[in-house]
Amino acid sequence: MPARFALPPLPFAPDALEPAISAATFAEHHGGHHRAYVEALNRLAGEGGMAGAGLLDIVRTGRRALFDNAAQHFNHAFFWKSLSPARQAPAGRLAAMITRDFGGLDALKARLVESGAAHFASGWVWLVKRRGGLAVVATHDADTPVRLRTVLPLLVVDLWEHAYYLDHRRDRRAFLEAVVEQHLDWSFAARMLEAGAVEALAGEIGIANGAAD
Repeated sequence: MPARFALPPLPFAPDALEPAISAATFAEHHGGHHRAYVEALNRLAGEGGMAGAGLLDIVRTGRRALFDNAAQHFNHAFFWKSLSPARQAPAGRLAAMITRDFGGLDALKARLVESGAAHFASGWVWLVKRRGGLAVVATHDADTPVRLRTVLPLLVVDLWEHAYYLDHRRDRRAFLEAVVEQHLDWSFAARMLEAGAVEALAGEIGIANGAAD
């Protein structure tokens, strides 16, 4: 029996982030790449005896192709939630931590852009909370910070070429500058910070396994 993970809907209209991210990119990225990861995950989880397992359990224990597809389902679902059509600014506890750990929002934005632009090949750039406070980290390919229970992801930006190539060609920096400056969902990051665990917002993120119900 296969697992029953589902492709979560985009939390905004496909053209809501233009020109930073076009509807055509979302059609390929969400409707094509992410859908393929979910379909492969359901099949591989069933073949691997994990049809009823939660996504984070599969990410933390799965190997090879099962891990890759489970992690990419999580990473993409988290990316959609990290995006906002309207420009936002952090507030409250999150804003205070950003000031403490980076010196201010502009410095954090610059760190996200620089880390993402300098990252070699495919991957992701994350804002995370760990024991020492907030940090910007980049991961390669499908790797994801939720493998470690001591790291809490707050926001992520996709660095794979299919995230930006239709709109920005090879200019990853232009994509990062547009998204980081105008389209990060700081309210979602604040909810993640207050929740303290990805599991607490699994329904909102869209990573539940229907076979586990």
